[in-house]
Amino acid sequence: MSDKSYSGVVEKAREYYNSDDADNFYYDVWGGEDIHIGLYQGPEDPIRAASQRTVEKMDSCLSNLGKDSKVLDAGAGFGGAARYLAKKYGCQVVALNLSEKQNERDRQMNKEQGLDHLIDVVDGDFENLPYEDNAFDVVWSEDSFLHSGNRQKVMQELYRVLKKGGELIFTDPMQSPDAQKKDLQPVLDRIHLETMGSFEFYKKAAKDLGMEVVQILDLSHQLPEHYSRVAAELKEKTAKMSHISKEYVDRMLQGLAHWVEAGKKGALNWGILHFRK
Repeated sequence: MSDKSYSGVVEKAREYYNSDDADNFYYDVWGGEDIHIGLYQGPEDPIRAASQRTVEKMDSCLSNLGKDSKVLDAGAGFGGAARYLAKKYGCQVVALNLSEKQNERDRQMNKEQGLDHLIDVVDGDFENLPYEDNAFDVVWSEDSFLHSGNRQKVMQELYRVLKKGGELIFTDPMQSPDAQKKDLQPVLDRIHLETMGSFEFYKKAAKDLGMEVVQILDLSHQLPEHYSRVAAELKEKTAKMSHISKEYVDRMLQGLAHWVEAGKKGALNWGILHFRK
């Protein structure tokens, strides 16, 4: 396990993702390569395909990726996006992630796919980036910043390590401006937070740092769709799996239902946010 020191909220997330149940759930049920919200095109769309589509959509927004680029994936999970970018562009990618269990899987997949020379998997978190100023051409993240209790600091750190003219692109589950506390609270309790980010928060934080808003794509309708799909997949696979505890499955299904309900009630937002330094 890590000897690094993390903030309270981040450490809770680390402990959760390092548990055997969580590791097996995200790898075997959620999709393995990518563990973020997907872009669905039809009722039969698999989670893995929809999640890959998110990566492809984000990639299509960027303008300065090439073989000489240096990319930071902040909160990389199992490293699917890092492998996609390294494979497509031949660029160097740092996959920073707080779960040592996920990072072990990440390193193994990089080696199996012949990409370990391009991807550096690092144990760490985005509140205290271990990199010099102006180190990266692109900073990328998917559905990770909600695990920080200090998102202002996260934005400052991402800005600091980004080169002039560099691009920051990320997704994050967020609270809507009209969210009712009763609708949002079950989700906040689930992730041990008092608030979530918002489109306006990230937009203001970026502008305060002097960043240009390139585009913000509101794709909030995909959030309840995705969590519904994950719940259905979990129910379907539970009967065939013995390596995820029943207690975890029951708790996860309850948590997923909270996300779906809050999303359908308009309490949650999700989308792609794209800024330039």
